[in-house]
Amino acid sequence: MANSKPSLSPVSQRARITIALAVVYLVWGSSFLATKVMVTEEPPLLAAGLRFILAGLLLGIVAWWRGGPPRLAAGELRHVAVVAAGSIVLSNGCNVLGMQHVASNISALLNATPALIIGWLGTFGRRATPLSGAARSGLILGLFGVLLVLDTGHGSGAGSFGWQLVILAGCVGWSVATVYFRNATIANSPTMFLSLQMLAGGICLLAGAVLTGEPMRMNWSGPGAAAFLWLTLMSSCLAYSAYSFLTIHTAPVVVGTYAYVIPCLAALLGWAALGETLGAMQIGGLAVILVAVALVTGYAERLLRLAQHARSR
Repeated sequence: MANSKPSLSPVSQRARITIALAVVYLVWGSSFLATKVMVTEEPPLLAAGLRFILAGLLLGIVAWWRGGPPRLAAGELRHVAVVAAGSIVLSNGCNVLGMQHVASNISALLNATPALIIGWLGTFGRRATPLSGAARSGLILGLFGVLLVLDTGHGSGAGSFGWQLVILAGCVGWSVATVYFRNATIANSPTMFLSLQMLAGGICLLAGAVLTGEPMRMNWSGPGAAAFLWLTLMSSCLAYSAYSFLTIHTAPVVVGTYAYVIPCLAALLGWAALGETLGAMQIGGLAVILVAVALVTGYAERLLRLAQHARSR
């Protein structure tokens, strides 16, 4: 079964896309705070691996009940392996390791970059979407914004600059997996595919915990358990499902709009709950990245056309 759109009315489709975007914005905007709490209280790779395995099992039960057992042909398993490697193992693995040393708000700012990377990678593949001149300028501007965020004088711990680069590597993995999934022809339903993806990624993260010598025992502190449950149920089950829906049913530039909201919400929550602050360089970098995202996604041009239309009336 290809990644095809269901026969929904335009109004119904728009409503679903709006709801999915709201879920991604709000849940993932709070996930950086939850991740920071979790990796502070629990072994990071162990907790992340268990989180995705549990979420994968829950989603798999739902998908099996709705559509039958998974399809496990060789091509399908290859798609699962590639997407799991990028979106779970590399992306989340790098984030939970890096956030032991990097503030949650800095991690959120860096995680705005997939909107830029996805926009560029979206120009390739069978569903390629070309970039305008403004969008190409936005990619260059976005790189400058990232350099501002990577201010070595505002690290949250020894060697934090290097850990920021680790988080950026995870952002690249996430972007590659997103575009790969968009272009792949999958045999399973999106929910079943997501279940397989999380199970595969969670098992790999557990293997990483063993190889790196992490304690193989959860502490289950109050804050750690609450963060774990939030990330498992809301972030992994709900928001990942919404993101997969958007990846299939919208253009990459629409999927990437989460980069507008999530860093701002995460920075606000990090300040309110953890007392985190941003330096002038990071605030400037956030502003530059948001402008760059507006250029890459085409929203800057749309706003300009609206302003010109308003003046002409």
